[in-house]
Amino acid sequence: MYPKMTVYLNRIEDTARYVCELAAENGVRITGVVKSSDNYSNSYKAIAEAMKRGGVASLADSRMKTIERMRELGVEDHILLLRIPQMWELPKVVEFADASLQSDPGTLAALEEEAAAQEKTHGVILMTDLGDLREGIFDPDVFHETAVWIERELPHLHLLGIGTNLGCYGSIVPDVTNLSLLVERARAIEKSIGRKLEIVSGGGTSTLPMLLDRTLPEGINHLRVGEGILLGRDLVTIWKLPFDGLRMDTYVVEAQIVEIEEKPSYPIGRIFVDAFGNTPEYIDSGMRMKAIVAIGKRDIGSHDALFPIDETIKVLGGSSDHLILDITDCKVPMSVGDIVAFLPNYQALVNCIESSDVTILHHFD
Repeated sequence: MYPKMTVYLNRIEDTARYVCELAAENGVRITGVVKSSDNYSNSYKAIAEAMKRGGVASLADSRMKTIERMRELGVEDHILLLRIPQMWELPKVVEFADASLQSDPGTLAALEEEAAAQEKTHGVILMTDLGDLREGIFDPDVFHETAVWIERELPHLHLLGIGTNLGCYGSIVPDVTNLSLLVERARAIEKSIGRKLEIVSGGGTSTLPMLLDRTLPEGINHLRVGEGILLGRDLVTIWKLPFDGLRMDTYVVEAQIVEIEEKPSYPIGRIFVDAFGNTPEYIDSGMRMKAIVAIGKRDIGSHDALFPIDETIKVLGGSSDHLILDITDCKVPMSVGDIVAFLPNYQALVNCIESSDVTILHHFD
């Protein structure tokens, strides 16, 4: 059935091994983020096991429903909740997750009560905001005081360490300056609580380039990596870095051609907005042979989130249910019913996972 996305588990394992070995050379442990898994094929366990074979120290996900499902499938490894939990989720956070990222004192107080009620100790990585302006306590004094408060006054919460997020909302690049500041805050907290923190977490995939060029500040000992293991595409195509051990073919999306016709390259009539309220720009390059494949923005998010494996095929655009391709320069003749294969970026990967119309298959090389 098409469209479909094939997950190559051995390739994920290979990439995880490469990332974990690179991290180990820098004294860093990797938590593997499995948030590309889906509910329909129950791939959480398969991807988690591939990452574990590759050497990740623990697992993580941003959604409690995923963590709960992983436990139902028999995953017994240490699991970290990445997204700061909603209040209503706290009973499940304590029951199913070993640790969580936290930043709000009110949530921490409620989490302490829930952990006490379940007679458990729950691990906490306290997040500080170093400028990306997503989650984390921004004021350094409040951050320090909150860490000491957890250590001294919340007996059912264990302060595993501290962390930060970079490169997500504010697009801030991890560098020596901001991550050295994280290490400084860790050392100050350690002095106040009289023990060493187990984790100083310097971000995720966007921090991996610092491992490659050996600029990661001493004291950062943990990263939370999902995309860098699952796809690796951005590190090579955007950062332009020689990550020779990263596989970009871990996920392959395939869709079937439903129409082929020679048509103009420039729309005819008054251009207004498309189905999503946008006004695209078009280039007039004359008559072109075009193919429509049965996958659309409902499945992939954006038409430029898929990259044809055959580089002579060009993605022109799309609508909710269709992707329009220019196949004029293809060396192999194509017909209705043929299958076109693509490599997804992270946006397409996440959308395909959530689409009920995309069949998910798992494959071992």
